[in-house]
Amino acid sequence: MKNLKIITTGGTIDKLYFDDLSDYQIGQPIIGELLQTYHVGFDFEVVPLMKKDSIYINDEDRALIRQVIEKSDESYILITHGTDTMIETAQFLSGIKDKTIVLTGALTPARFNATDAIFNIGCAVAAVQSKPRGVWVVMNGQIWDPQHVVKNRRANRFEAI
Repeated sequence: MKNLKIITTGGTIDKLYFDDLSDYQIGQPIIGELLQTYHVGFDFEVVPLMKKDSIYINDEDRALIRQVIEKSDESYILITHGTDTMIETAQFLSGIKDKTIVLTGALTPARFNATDAIFNIGCAVAAVQSKPRGVWVVMNGQIWDPQHVVKNRRANRFEAI
């Protein structure tokens, strides 16, 4: 992998919580800091495109994400995204040619001690390098075709449909 473009959209992965009532803000993207800390062996660029909980991401936002990807010289794209509408965004991006696009997120913020964010990011980095061109969703240690996955909110994980 020559270069990895990382597009951040917000979501739980970058949330900062302030009180017991779940008052939060979406902070600065943490993925670049994490990748530098782990001394990854590839170049990357972080593009903080938006700071939204994914329940507020709409088709205009998805069109912006698609536009950034289509104009990008990089063939490898990783998107951090909230989990509630990650699948919809992945489906919206289907059909982009000559790129491997992986979406991942977290069910708990990356800044928490017990977080799935770091694991999901690691799996996503591996997936973007090993999967064929197309769009993929990486969560819970698995790589999904966005046409065949659903978020099971009750079980707090992604599952095949």
